[in-house]
Amino acid sequence: MSEPLVTLDHIREAAVRIRPLARVTPLLMLEEGGGGASPLALKCENLQRSGAFKIRGAANMLLQLQPEERQRGVITFSSGNHGIAMSLAASLIGCPAVVVMPTTAPAVKVEIARGLGAEIIFEGTTTIERKARAEAEAAARGLTIMPPFDHPWIVAGQGTIGLEILEQAPDAAAVYVPTSGGGLLAGVATAIKSLSPGVRIVGVEPACTPRMTRSIEAGHPVTVPGAAGVADGLLAVRPGDITFAHIQAYVDEIVIVGDDAIIDAVGWVFDRARLVAEPSGAAPVAAALGRGETSWSRDGRVAARDVAGQAVALISGGNVETSAFTRYITQRTAS
Repeated sequence: MSEPLVTLDHIREAAVRIRPLARVTPLLMLEEGGGGASPLALKCENLQRSGAFKIRGAANMLLQLQPEERQRGVITFSSGNHGIAMSLAASLIGCPAVVVMPTTAPAVKVEIARGLGAEIIFEGTTTIERKARAEAEAAARGLTIMPPFDHPWIVAGQGTIGLEILEQAPDAAAVYVPTSGGGLLAGVATAIKSLSPGVRIVGVEPACTPRMTRSIEAGHPVTVPGAAGVADGLLAVRPGDITFAHIQAYVDEIVIVGDDAIIDAVGWVFDRARLVAEPSGAAPVAAALGRGETSWSRDGRVAARDVAGQAVALISGGNVETSAFTRYITQRTAS
């Protein structure tokens, strides 16, 4: 790639930069372990401002824009959480914000972004469609694009979670991270592997859109067909070029999980921790509990079976409609 890899120093600088806008979220230790063996901890980004991890990358990028760029305004393309995060960060510093969302975006995410003062535009159902509309609007209106994942400043901001995980769980042996376009996985993997190379980094993606698995198999980012799935925040059809380079360098394993396993994990998190996790955020828990299938492994190992010690599942968000959350718990209870 043309841009340099994000470094540990970039991530440490981001942690200082975003401190006024993003919380240090708790890490909750549970007695029952992942896969029925290792102890499991939950990194609770569902308790982050805006209800998801995305405020970290959005704040890190927004705070590095020139004053005239912030005055003109920013635009992003997002299935919801990045749009919410950008809207919140922009509202806190007085910057106009526009969010291009899919026509299938959950109403709760649309209303949160709109309530923060953002202008909402609906376009298509895939990241590619939203990106094209955002680029057209930016060119016509002089707005600065804030991509949801494929930018060094976004990756560095998300990587601050990795710093916190190692501070809160210094004995972590495996960390399960959800992946869509790859910004979160790239940032967390870079931070953790730079400080503790022995920690196993496991990316988790939905079975309906295995873009990371297919890309690793091909050796470069590829586009998979768009598909509907319960984890609306994990449906990007292609990883970013920048994010993919980091994932190639630092990630040890990719696990795919189906919708049933994800729904079960939403209920499991509520039952055991009394936390609300959206399906995208619960996917890593499903993998940590052994409910997924390893689709790629750098060394042929499988984390749920071969890694002893502290497992950490990153709950990336908790923005889920009440009716849907109730349905997930009911489905899980009935199964």
